[in-house]
Amino acid sequence: MGIPLSYVARNLAARRTTTALTAGGMALVVYVFATVLMLAAGLEQTLTATGSEENVVVIRRGSQTEIQSGIDRRQAAIVETLPGIATGTDGRRLVSKEPVVLINLPKRDTGKPSNVVIRGVTPEGYALRPQARIVDGRLPRPGTAEVIAGRSIAAGFRGASIGETVRFASRDWTVVGTFDAGRTAFDSEIWGDAEQMLQAFRRLGYSSVIFRLADGSRFDETRAAIESDPRLTLEAKRETRFYADQSEALSKFITYLGTAISVIFSIGAVIGAMITMYASVASRTGEIGTLRALGFSRAAILGAFLAEALMLGLVGGAVGLAAASTMQAISISTMNFQTFAELAFSFTLTPGIAAGAIAFALAMGFAGGFLPAARAARMKIVDALRAA
Repeated sequence: MGIPLSYVARNLAARRTTTALTAGGMALVVYVFATVLMLAAGLEQTLTATGSEENVVVIRRGSQTEIQSGIDRRQAAIVETLPGIATGTDGRRLVSKEPVVLINLPKRDTGKPSNVVIRGVTPEGYALRPQARIVDGRLPRPGTAEVIAGRSIAAGFRGASIGETVRFASRDWTVVGTFDAGRTAFDSEIWGDAEQMLQAFRRLGYSSVIFRLADGSRFDETRAAIESDPRLTLEAKRETRFYADQSEALSKFITYLGTAISVIFSIGAVIGAMITMYASVASRTGEIGTLRALGFSRAAILGAFLAEALMLGLVGGAVGLAAASTMQAISISTMNFQTFAELAFSFTLTPGIAAGAIAFALAMGFAGGFLPAARAARMKIVDALRAA
């Protein structure tokens, strides 16, 4: 015969202060745990959402990012003539040969410099990225010193808003538009005419070649053709895979570090829960003896006190998760360890993170409640009634 859960819940409600303090400690740990995981998930989602499964990125073999890569014009021309590349509505091949450079710009709020990605884009480059929409102003005119800024750059850096002038490569560039790329990494870039960027930075070649396949299932065939061509020292990746690789190192670091911190914090929460449960057992000795005299088994007593501890964990987990979910409204920026450029992203709460946070809270409740519950279950009826 088991003890009803309603009885367990009434015991928690009867000790409101200690219940609130213990659950609050657990909620704080769950908040830290969930927030860190949301941070890693937001970073990963921002980068993986940047690419398109239909697009292919070609960079120099051995390079991890476009900034590290270099492709000369001869190699880029060979890639451009590969069979199977899709064509746009104007009949031109959807291939964009792009220089990508890192510069320093001062932030609006602090004035401190931070790295920003400058990308030279062709008309085909805009067609390859339909998620990037002009929300204010217009596209740069080819052959001019005009640029457009991603939403995050326009908001966070001096001189990057529409109508302002930003200086780099010993030239002044007029910002004629702001684009929104749907919370992807492109929101943290500045785009301008590819040939103008090559001239300004005195580059003889490109950083990457991006193209779209007419038939996405032929990617492996196309990659093999690029990587086996003796004239090329290049490698090809699907655009989604390319950006996912960039998120892997940083998201893993954040996840491991945050989990370690949460585990350390959880020790205090577990100790708090254990103290609360031991105090509950001590104050209810007579009640435990009465339950045993009424015929409830040791297992039922153990289960009741464990259920009480798990309820504490569940309450703390729910409160902590609810607090963490409010972080989704906040956008932050950090340095991408792969490109060393500023990257803006938002906290992202996923079902997996929510389930993990609640499981973590229940684990803390179980760890804090098991020994007190075992002590209550081991009490002898006579000793418990006498102590009362």
